[in-house]
Amino acid sequence: MSGEAVHTVELTVNGERQRATAPDRQLLVHFLRDTLGLKGTHIGCDSGNCGACTIRCDGKLVKSCMMLAAQADGCDLRTVEGLTGLHGELTPLQRAFKENHALQCGYCTPGFLMSAEYLLERNPRPREEEIRRALKGNLCRCTGYVNIVAAIMATAEAQGPQGQP
Repeated sequence: MSGEAVHTVELTVNGERQRATAPDRQLLVHFLRDTLGLKGTHIGCDSGNCGACTIRCDGKLVKSCMMLAAQADGCDLRTVEGLTGLHGELTPLQRAFKENHALQCGYCTPGFLMSAEYLLERNPRPREEEIRRALKGNLCRCTGYVNIVAAIMATAEAQGPQGQP
């Protein structure tokens, strides 16, 4: 990448301020993984189809393979590493994925977790069809989605009416 312009990126990732340089054309997913060392965000397709790289940017779901690192300058990002509980324990959603066998190889799991968390924040009691619609941007090549949907439904059922455990 010699001769390519470099941009200084300042952002917050999982509550921590970060500052690093990135080539102007570096994808955010590569910046997260290679520059910041956050390997939980996976690279599946580099074309926005699989959802393995799904993160939150200023509260919205984004596919980090479709965004340049320079575009995230000044943003507040949350990656799958930011989902863990206060003391590093699994969240109810993560436990439900484990208990409902909602993963096999686990490659797509970070994107599904981010999409499921986003859904449950906005709709704490989704119906099955709402869950399936919310997951349309995520692909799994192993499970057939049944257990993923079951895990999200179990999380919703375990929450109170307002989405509180």
